[in-house]
Amino acid sequence: MILVENRPGAGGNIAAEAVARSAPDGHTLLVSFTSHTINASLYPKLPFDPVADFTPIAMISTVPSLLVGNPQLPAQNLKELIALAKAKPGALTIAIGGIGSSLHLAGDRFKMMADVNIVNVPYKGTAPALTDVLGGQVDLMFVSLVTGTAQVRTGNLRAYGVTSAARQPSFPDLPAIGEIVPGFESQAWFGVFGPAKPPDAIVGKLNKAVVNALEDPRMREQLLREGANPAALTPAEFATFVREDIERWAPVVRSSGATPE
Repeated sequence: MILVENRPGAGGNIAAEAVARSAPDGHTLLVSFTSHTINASLYPKLPFDPVADFTPIAMISTVPSLLVGNPQLPAQNLKELIALAKAKPGALTIAIGGIGSSLHLAGDRFKMMADVNIVNVPYKGTAPALTDVLGGQVDLMFVSLVTGTAQVRTGNLRAYGVTSAARQPSFPDLPAIGEIVPGFESQAWFGVFGPAKPPDAIVGKLNKAVVNALEDPRMREQLLREGANPAALTPAEFATFVREDIERWAPVVRSSGATPE
């Protein structure tokens, strides 16, 4: 039997702290996401070490997002959007659904790498941010693939690019942003962690269970339906990914000036 206990708050830090202080016996696990690596730089003081106090067990999935804009914008594609932003610094706006979120920082990473000045407009949640982009009060926004797909297909939003390294099967004609802005990639992810220093046998058994679940056709179909790509990694691969992801987000967090809400 598996008991799911939701411990929301502090960007996932409350749940993470509870797991970090648990016995490393494989019975208490953390299902976390991109905030785990963003928070390493976003929060000046954490009650745990996001690397040393956890054992990465398995990645579950990656979740790309879309850069979308109001269809009234004159830019028809990403190259034109970047050219417009360079021609009119500070004239374009981008909605932020949550300060310090992966979607917020995707926007700041894009601006850094494309060398454009686009003004952030913060909101208390994705829904009101999306409403204002749809209404034309704000020009642009990064949204998850599942959130943005329907609005793009109905023509309510224009998609400029996807944040994954490669194009997505659901939008084969839509470029990856990295095709236009070399090196750009920004994906949310979900994974399973345990407390530090559990026996290797327990880590291996848990990883195998997650990987087997991701190979189930029904599970894969459900993830893909939600805009997530199954991403099975070994514990060692996931540990390397976590360390590298902390390093990827750190300069973006510093540049953004984001602080915990």
